[in-house]
Amino acid sequence: MNIQQILERLPHRFPFLLVDRVVEFERDKSLLAIKNVTINEPFFAGHFPVKAVMPGVLIVEALAQAAAILASCSEWYAKDSLFYLASIENARFKKVVIPGDQLKLKVELQRHRATVWKFKGTAMVEGEIVCTAEMTSAEGKVNQ
Repeated sequence: MNIQQILERLPHRFPFLLVDRVVEFERDKSLLAIKNVTINEPFFAGHFPVKAVMPGVLIVEALAQAAAILASCSEWYAKDSLFYLASIENARFKKVVIPGDQLKLKVELQRHRATVWKFKGTAMVEGEIVCTAEMTSAEGKVNQ
């Protein structure tokens, strides 16, 4: 998926859109997305400006957005829905992410029941894991 296809699936826009491209996709199973981290990101101005480090919460948000893309391609997805992050469990941060890094965001669908989706996410830079998390999303109608 290119950025235009991602924009059709996610309601996020700058500066909160954190997925640049989808490079691998297996329907109802897994997805691999890319986030290019540049010094121009607005959060770097205030988050450790002397030594720029991407906030861990935004790495998890990028994983959650990748998970929402995976779910939005599912046969179970209701087309007039949004995905709301309901919980984050077992989040671990192993290395810092800095400008110039390319985050590879791997998400796997663990289970789906009704409007609840459970995912496992792994963020990597140059083949090394920088973050892992389990996320639960709740699917809700746009006009709720």
